[in-house]
Amino acid sequence: MDFDSAMKISASGLTANRTWINVLSTNLANVNTTKTADGTPYARRTVVYESTAAGGFAEQLSSVMDQGAETVEVADIVPDEREFKQLYDPGHPDADTNGMVLMPNINPVEEMANLVNASRSYEANLAALQTARMLALKAIDIGAK
Repeated sequence: MDFDSAMKISASGLTANRTWINVLSTNLANVNTTKTADGTPYARRTVVYESTAAGGFAEQLSSVMDQGAETVEVADIVPDEREFKQLYDPGHPDADTNGMVLMPNINPVEEMANLVNASRSYEANLAALQTARMLALKAIDIGAK
């Protein structure tokens, strides 16, 4: 694998991780949102990734030979299908006639754990990108001597 491919892979991972962190942050910000524009509670969202072949002739040739480098992209951001939580709060403005309020299907502990994983993954991709950059600079330095 050449330096360009390594950098493209790490950069795509950084972009995908940034999207994941943004989605997790939005979920946490809406943990108590009981009514959205469509009248329902905020539904937790998740990120769906897909791998794609890295661009360029060398990468496509490697891909054909089953050693291909692949990048990651965000395919979609989809709502979580879990049921909304029900909370008894008859004084809440969004309570039904029985005093039940539908709350978002967000578990803050789960979101924080996912946020830690996303930030660590971001840091790993950043470290890989910096290492590839450093190796490329060293190779240029050696070639210049």
